[in-house]
Amino acid sequence: MKFNVRRLIAVAAALVGVVTWLVINPESYETFFEVNENDGAEIVLNDNLDNGPLVSEVLEKLQVKGRAPKTGYSRDEFYSGWPTVDGCNLRQRILKREFGETAKLDGCTVLAGEYTEPYTGEYMVFENKTQVSKIQIDHVVALSDAWQKGAQYMDEETRKKIATDPLNLLAVDGAANEKKSDGDAATWLPANKKFRCQYVARQVSVKYKYDLWVTQAEKDAIERVLESCPNERTVGIQDLWYNEDDREEAK
Repeated sequence: MKFNVRRLIAVAAALVGVVTWLVINPESYETFFEVNENDGAEIVLNDNLDNGPLVSEVLEKLQVKGRAPKTGYSRDEFYSGWPTVDGCNLRQRILKREFGETAKLDGCTVLAGEYTEPYTGEYMVFENKTQVSKIQIDHVVALSDAWQKGAQYMDEETRKKIATDPLNLLAVDGAANEKKSDGDAATWLPANKKFRCQYVARQVSVKYKYDLWVTQAEKDAIERVLESCPNERTVGIQDLWYNEDDREEAK
């Protein structure tokens, strides 16, 4: 009996020690407990909207120019197929990001899930892999648009980053994406008006990040959208924006 009491006291003391250590050193959580992250099939974007600059401020930093010729454009100038990132196909990573906790996985492959599709505003439920396959991964700044607004003058590595940056990728309804084609904000906006502010915010963010320009018609269209959301903030470019002087010197 005494042995059991001593053993219980020892175990309790050990647990108290572990808890105390975790409170003092929260970063050591994973040292003690293994965390299941669905085989790594998740991308975390730097979407801290509290710290990002206003879309209107960043828009003023973009060059306004006419379209360059589309001559020479092909998707292969940017990438050939979705790359594998940390063992998982990028398409599957974006699907997992959008479906969130509802995603059902087989390794890295998303088999089912549900989410509010951004371009239509429709809540969609996917019960099997065949249904999921109908979802397309859209380049928010279309690659053809990027090509005509600066990317054709960039190196291969930069163009690949534009095509595979999660900031520039959204899982969307196939029919809506096909209607968009390679349009910019002057020629196409999501039917879901509630998403338009976020949509142009992401376009401006991508164009700023990769030094792509806008046409005057495109800038005017973005400004009209921002009239309803003047406090809309950019996404994922905080570090670049707040180190603008260093960025300019590096060009």
